[in-house]
Amino acid sequence: MMNRFYCFSSWLSLGQFVVFSSEVHQGNRGKEADLPETRDGSAFSRQRLQPCGIRLTSAATSLLRGASLCLSLSMTLMVCLPSFAQKPSDGFLVKNGRVLFPIGCYELPKGNAELRALAGAGFNLVHCGNVADLDRARAAGMRGWISVPLQLGADDDALRRAVDAVTDHPALAVWEGPDEVVWNFTAYSGLYRSGVYKSPDEWWQQTPFAVEHSENEAKKILSRLRKGCQLVRRLDRSKHPIWINEAAESDLKFIREYLDDIDITGCDIYPIHENRRLPEKAGDFTERYQRVGRAKPVWMVMQGFSWHELTPPKDEHLVYPSFAESRLMAYGAIAHGAKGILYWGTEMVPNGSPFRQSLFTLTSELNALQPFLTAKEQTTVRVSLTPSTGRLPEGSRDVRLFARRSGRDWLLVLVNEDNHPHMGVEMTGLAKLNGQTLELLYGSETAAVKRGGFVTRLKPYEVKVFATSRRWESSRRNGRDFQ
Repeated sequence: MMNRFYCFSSWLSLGQFVVFSSEVHQGNRGKEADLPETRDGSAFSRQRLQPCGIRLTSAATSLLRGASLCLSLSMTLMVCLPSFAQKPSDGFLVKNGRVLFPIGCYELPKGNAELRALAGAGFNLVHCGNVADLDRARAAGMRGWISVPLQLGADDDALRRAVDAVTDHPALAVWEGPDEVVWNFTAYSGLYRSGVYKSPDEWWQQTPFAVEHSENEAKKILSRLRKGCQLVRRLDRSKHPIWINEAAESDLKFIREYLDDIDITGCDIYPIHENRRLPEKAGDFTERYQRVGRAKPVWMVMQGFSWHELTPPKDEHLVYPSFAESRLMAYGAIAHGAKGILYWGTEMVPNGSPFRQSLFTLTSELNALQPFLTAKEQTTVRVSLTPSTGRLPEGSRDVRLFARRSGRDWLLVLVNEDNHPHMGVEMTGLAKLNGQTLELLYGSETAAVKRGGFVTRLKPYEVKVFATSRRWESSRRNGRDFQ
C-alpha cells in the first residue's frame, strides 16, 4: 500500500539503536510555553523525516555473524517510517516530508476531475468516509480526514471497526470527533423545536432545567467521548491527531471536560447573512478558541455557502461572502493564531458559480504562501496606528498583523478588522529589511523600508499582504472582484 518511505538517521551499535532526528521542523513555535505537548505532558518538536540509512559497526557485524547472518561492514539497513507518519500535533500536515498549513474542504466531489480541481485550487485536506475515498484523495495529491463516533465510547464495536478500517491508510491525516458535540446538548435550537426546552433561549437564561439537563447529558456523552479517544489512541499505530469542531459559542466548561483527550480544537463561523455581514467575527472566535484550547492548535471552519441554501426564507436571496470578506475571514483567523482553515457548505454551490471561483482563487492565494503559514512568527515586528483625527474612533478594533520569514523572504500581513479606514498604519521592527522594497501582492503599492519600518493606509475591512518578492503570488486571478 505504501510506496514511499522516510526514516530517522540511526546508527546500529552492539545490537542497539540510538535514534536522532535528521532535521527538526521549527514550524510555528514561538515561545517554549506554546509548544504542543505529548500525552505525558512533555514538549516536543516535530521531526521532519528525510531519506536516510544506517550502517553497521564492526562490533554489531560480529554479533550478527555469530548469529549466522552474513553481513558486510558496508551493508545499509533501512529503518523506515511511512510518509504519512506525524506526531500529534502542532496542527499542521505532513506530506512527503513537507510541512503544510491545512486548507480543507468538507466537500468530496463525486467526480475525479472535480476532485483534482479542488486540489489544483490549493486544498490539501478533504473529508473522507472510507478507504475508497482516501484512495481518491491520495490519487489527487491530498490528505483526508475521517469522522469517527467517539461519543459511542470504547465498548461500542462501531468505533473500533471505523478506526481499524482506515488507520494505516497513507492518506489519512486526522480523526474528527462528533461535530459541535457540546452545542448539541446545550444550546442547539433543535432542543426547543423537539420540546426539550420550553423557550428558544432557555440555555442562555440558564434555567434550572437547562442546567440540570446539560449536566446529565454531559455525564453520559463526554464520559463516553473521552473513553472513545483513549480507544483510538490504543488502536492507531500512526498516532494521527484527534480534532473536534465546536460551534462558535459552545460552552467553555463542557469543552474543557474533554479538551485534554484531543489534539486540535476550533469552531465553525458563518457570519455573512443577507442583513448582517460581520466578517471580523472569524478573528474574534479564533481568539476565543485560543483561550478555550489552552494553546492547543485551532482549526477554523469558514463559510462556503449562502444561508439561503440552508434556512429559506430567512435569507430570501443568495448571499455569499464576497472575495474581500472571505479573504478578511481567512487572514483574520491566521492573524489570531489559526493553524488550519477549512470550508463547509461548498457542495451546495454550483460548479460554475462565481462564488466558487472566488473561493478557489483565495485558497490558491493561501497555498502559494505555504512556507510562511507554517513558519515561526517574527515577534519583534510591530504595528501601530496614528489616526489622522488624533484619536481612534470609539469601539475601534485595531489592526492585526502577522510577520513571517521563509529563507531570505519575508511576508507581512495587515488586517483591518474595523469598518472604518486607518490612515496612519506604521510598521516597525524591520531593521533587517532596511533598504529593501516590499511589494503589495495583488496590488501596485510598494513600501521602501527605512529606519526599520514603513507607513501605509488601510481601507475598511482591508487586507494587505506585503512580501519581498512577487513570486509568492498565485497565478489564479478569476473571482478577485466577486461581490
